[in-house]
Amino acid sequence: MNKLFFLVPLFLFAACKPKSNKVEETRTSGSVKMIVDESFSSILADQIEIFKLDYPDTKFDLIQGSENKVLPDFLNGSVRVAILSRMLTNEEDKAFTRRSIRVASSRFAIDGIALITSNSNPDSTITADEVIAMMKGNSASSKKLVFDNAYSSTIRYFKDLAQIKELPKSGIYTLNNNIDVIKYVAEHKDYIGVVGVNWLLKGHRDNFDFTSQVKLMGVKNVKGKKGDDAFYKPTQQNLIDGVYPFLRNIYIINAAIKNDLGTGFANWLVGQRGQLIVLKSGLGPNTMKSRDIRIKNEN
Repeated sequence: MNKLFFLVPLFLFAACKPKSNKVEETRTSGSVKMIVDESFSSILADQIEIFKLDYPDTKFDLIQGSENKVLPDFLNGSVRVAILSRMLTNEEDKAFTRRSIRVASSRFAIDGIALITSNSNPDSTITADEVIAMMKGNSASSKKLVFDNAYSSTIRYFKDLAQIKELPKSGIYTLNNNIDVIKYVAEHKDYIGVVGVNWLLKGHRDNFDFTSQVKLMGVKNVKGKKGDDAFYKPTQQNLIDGVYPFLRNIYIINAAIKNDLGTGFANWLVGQRGQLIVLKSGLGPNTMKSRDIRIKNEN
């Protein structure tokens, strides 16, 4: 009888003990924290929305911002997954190797960097050589380039293209964000705005109707490279065919545990479901053939 009185409180305690709400960490459940280049926030939001419908026991904690602002969180190990327009450099990769961390990189989409100008500007075409000359500060043209901000991946892309480390003292300007670029270009016909195609396709149209005041420019590549035969706009087909000069890949870079959500999401992005979403977005998918989807109101 004494034993019975002793066991009853134990059973009552076990029955009253709250159940754990912790979700098992697998490729299709649990949580993942990742940094995201804000240029790709739209395509990533679409991917996550559908992924969560397939796998509801998942949580994504996103740190969004300019590439140079958010990248340190990935490099120092506080975040294990990154969505970027470039792969890691050799030095960055070696830093992970020294910490015995294996990094996997997968391209899941092809983006472009669009050049936009005011509808009042009679010019609607430009050559890649002209853009490079402007970046180097030796252009004879009165045209000027406007970027979203000084830390963005777009400005890094064009600095790499022109093989420069510092921007020229004149002719290149940076603002705060893409909306500022569009507004400024709409009001100043001698300025050319630099904006990621993904942002234009499905970014913040509700905030500013860019299609009514600015137009996409056609770009001819440097001689000897694909796309040097005509002026091409950043349509989906031109991104896939590689004839639009200013292309960039979108990567998911994973330094996470082998069987966690980061790995599962990376595999999903390059799989059929993920690639269909890329195709629907208007960007170039990594592996799938494209339908003929073009940017509306090109002017």
